[in-house]
Amino acid sequence: MDKCRVCGSKLTKPFLSLGNSPVSNAYLTKDDLNRMEPFYPLDVYICNGCLLVQIDEFETAKNIFTVDYAYFSSYSESWLKHCSDYTEMMIERFGFDKKSFVVEIGSNDGYLLQYFKQHDIPVLGVEPSAGTAKVAIKKGIPTDISFFSALYAKKIGKNGKLADLIIGNNVLAHNPNLNDFVEGLKIALNSRGIITIEVPHMLRIIQDNQFDTIYHEHFSYFSFYSLKNLFALHGLEVFDVEELYTHGGSLRIFAKHKNDKTKKVSKRVSDLLKKEKSAGLYDLKTYFKFGNKVEITKRKLLKFLIQAKNEGKKIVGYGAPAKGNTLLNYCGIRTDFIDYTVDRNPFKQNKYLPGTHIPIKHPDKIKQDKPDYVLILPWNIREEIMKQMAYIRKWGGKFIEPIPEVVVFR
Repeated sequence: MDKCRVCGSKLTKPFLSLGNSPVSNAYLTKDDLNRMEPFYPLDVYICNGCLLVQIDEFETAKNIFTVDYAYFSSYSESWLKHCSDYTEMMIERFGFDKKSFVVEIGSNDGYLLQYFKQHDIPVLGVEPSAGTAKVAIKKGIPTDISFFSALYAKKIGKNGKLADLIIGNNVLAHNPNLNDFVEGLKIALNSRGIITIEVPHMLRIIQDNQFDTIYHEHFSYFSFYSLKNLFALHGLEVFDVEELYTHGGSLRIFAKHKNDKTKKVSKRVSDLLKKEKSAGLYDLKTYFKFGNKVEITKRKLLKFLIQAKNEGKKIVGYGAPAKGNTLLNYCGIRTDFIDYTVDRNPFKQNKYLPGTHIPIKHPDKIKQDKPDYVLILPWNIREEIMKQMAYIRKWGGKFIEPIPEVVVFR
């Protein structure tokens, strides 16, 4: 990768290399197992100019987010609660009502817009993956099967209905054309409208060793500094920010047109910039030290798994998230360590994890096999999973959390 995708500055050597990995959401069928599987370098760079963390674009977003894209947001109860709470907060704080128009980019299966719809607020989802979009449409949520871009935003403007609220939850990182995407936000937003964007926070990724958040579907990784400056380049001002617990630690920014004087800039904006600076997030040395922590975590996890297998223990996984595929491929963990993993999402069941070819089963299989350990791959919802699977304690089963380091829960 030669140049920064936002400011065009020249990029130097990567500060982290996670080896070669397949596209994390490219789940395999049985017939795929004997075919060639593409692997791409997973090298991570930081721009000396705007401090944007980024990876190269080996597979286009169009090819990644296809009709067979298997991620459905509605299978996590804690995530649905997060979205319901967000809806109530936005209505109470900003007064959105039946006269408002809410657009969500990357609306998936309608997991969030369903809550605005319950308040009779007009909504529109924009979702490139036909499979998930069709699920939303069946729920009665208007959804355009399309990628969001400046060109798409101009079409909204031609229809004469600009958005009062534009939502983008964990979608910004999925678009390699950041300048076009944010320019589209500006075009589609009415003069006093609000944009909220949620992204994993680079501060949490580094401090909590969350290297598995990095995979090919995520082209960029944001500090608050890099995010704020990206929006400023396009005449949008971040007027508030929240630090969230979701995905191991995320940011939710609130943005508006720069010339909209109806909203004051919160003190939380300057406070978070100071927090990032004091944590060393604006010093390139911090990023290069991160690579050493990742290597140590890999060795600790493999040491634990090797010892457990040498003792004759049976280990299975829980979940088939994209982040889990980064972890397993980087650490070289295959069926010699993990017999299978389970997932509640029926679109993933009876398929195989990319790269490692670990089979994905229905969660009930754990009840049948009674494994000694369950490795929690979506560790960000550990509490939810341990509650669902509490019955493994009946036979002495234990949970393993791999990030930020190996922890066993009895």
